[in-house]
Order: sequence, then structure tokens, then C-alpha cells
Amino acid sequence: MKGALLINLGSPDSPTPKDVKPYLDEFLMDKYVIDVPYLLRALLVRGIILRKRPEESAHAYAKIWWEEGSPLIVLSERMHKKVQPLSNIPVSLAMRYGSMTIEKGLQELSDQGVTEVLLFPLYPQYAMASTLTILVLAEEIRKNKFPHMRFSDVPAFYNKPDYIKNVADSIQKHLRGFEYDQLVFSYHGIPERHVRKTDKTKSHKKFVTNEMCCEVGTPEAEFCYRTHCYETTRLVVEQLGIPKDKYCVTFQSRLAGDKWLEPYTDVEIDNMPSKGIKKIAVVTPAFVTDCLETLEEIAMRAKEDFEANGGEEFLAIPCLNDEDEWCQTVSNWINDWAK
Repeated sequence: MKGALLINLGSPDSPTPKDVKPYLDEFLMDKYVIDVPYLLRALLVRGIILRKRPEESAHAYAKIWWEEGSPLIVLSERMHKKVQPLSNIPVSLAMRYGSMTIEKGLQELSDQGVTEVLLFPLYPQYAMASTLTILVLAEEIRKNKFPHMRFSDVPAFYNKPDYIKNVADSIQKHLRGFEYDQLVFSYHGIPERHVRKTDKTKSHKKFVTNEMCCEVGTPEAEFCYRTHCYETTRLVVEQLGIPKDKYCVTFQSRLAGDKWLEPYTDVEIDNMPSKGIKKIAVVTPAFVTDCLETLEEIAMRAKEDFEANGGEEFLAIPCLNDEDEWCQTVSNWINDWAK
């Protein structure tokens, strides 16, 4: 019997330092997130970062927390509730980090008699800190707890026509009546070395701002997060007919000390008013669900900084969340696999 497991990032159980600290520990101690030797990672995370970050992050989570709970969890659950009745096989929901574990999701499917599972990481663009860590952990759990199961997985869907249409339609809907100077495509940042590590051909070129680092369809592009981001943008703006001077690609949420993908979202947005760009809209296509990075970092902090620097109008475009068209797309992909 076949089943599918939708897998998102996760969230602390509450916006308090007590719950945020173990969540951040699990997240930052993941060797695919901070990819340095264990002892160095432990020193960095547990000796430095976790001394101050839990309180700071808890404050940020508290600003976006809903009465029902974490927005990412609530929105993922809403999506799951819409996808399940549209799907021909059992569908469960899990998170890579936090209490809604992948093991619990697999157990739920196993209890229904599922032996063949479609792993569905809810990340359009492939990255070792998102897609890869999910697939590796799921396989470890399978070997230890569910050896009777077989896995397939949904490849990065950054360029799939249905997904592109969903994103383009959502942008068009939210931009209706909004006259913008610039549409910012803000993707989650990763260290440049992550791109090179996932390139099995070891042939990555030098990164040039606003240019793809490899050609779509080539072996080196298969797991290239940066190329996936630029290709998502190209396809969306092509569908919407947006001129080249009306949009840009940026990367957000970096840690200090490493060379991360550029240009940086905060730097670019802060500088826009001085260039005469007074009205902007920001879309975040690396996320299919609104979360801390979209609701607090973009819709709140980036907006405040933009206006403080002379910006006049700032529109944060929501993620796909539980939009009916997106839920239909997800269920269609699941049903196509299940045939």
C-alpha cells in the first residue's frame, strides 16, 4: 500500500526560550545546516549561539505567534487537511525539527498499512540544509524503525509548470492594484560552499550577481540551489511579463563568518529608497508556508527598515500556504506517483 509524507521545517512548541532552545539546538546541530566537524559545531552552537539566541528568537516568534500556535505548523496542517481528501492514498504531515517528527509521520502511515512512501519535502529548490537533511534522516529512521518500508521522493519542483503557475497566480492576485517600483524575489540564503558541496560534478563556476552559475538541465545544475532560485524567478517573471528592471533576486537569513549567497535581502532593501525605489513588493518563493523568516524577518523587520530609510509602500506577498490551487497541485503530484 502506498502513502505520502509531507515534510516541512518545523517550529518550537511555544515562543518561549524554554522551548526555543532545544528546537534551535536540534536545528543548528544538524551537520547539514552547520557543516563543520561535530566538536567545532558543538562549541559554536552550544558554547556561543545558544547563550543568547533562544531569548532573541523567542521574542521574534512571539511577534508572529497565532492563538492556534506556530503559523508554520497551523498553515501546514490546514494544507494537509485540504490535500488528504484530494489524494487517492493516505497522506501524513511531519516536520524535520521539533515535536512533529518524521518518525511519528511514518508511524502514522505504517499504522494504516502503508509500505511504500513518497517523501515530499516542501522545498521547491534543492539544498543540503533543507531537502538533503530530510531525505538522510528519513532513511536512517526507515532502517532502524521501518525496514519493511520503501521510499521514493519528490524531486525539487522549482521549475515544474504547475508550481510556477501557482506562484505567478498568487503574485498577480496580491499585486492587484499595487503600483510597485520593484518586485523583490527573496530566497533563503545558504553558504556558497553548500552549493559546491552538493555539486557532484565539482565543476561549479564563480558566482556572478544576477547570473546563473550553471546552465539549467546540466548535471551541475541538478542540485544547485542558486540556479534553482534564479530559474524559479525567470519562469515566474516570464509568465507574468515583468520587465527586467522591475524585479531583482536577493538572499536572506545569513549567519556571520561565512561567505553566503549574494546579494543580501536586507542590504538591498535598505538601499532602495536612496535609489528612488520607494514602493516595493517582496515575495519569498523558497518557502511554501509562511514562517518566522517571512512573517517576522520580511513582513515586519524589512518593512520597518525600508520605511525608516525613506521607503513609502511595502507589500509582503504571502506564501502559497493552503491556497486551493496549490493544494490541488500537491495532490495531483501525489496521485500521479500513486498510479
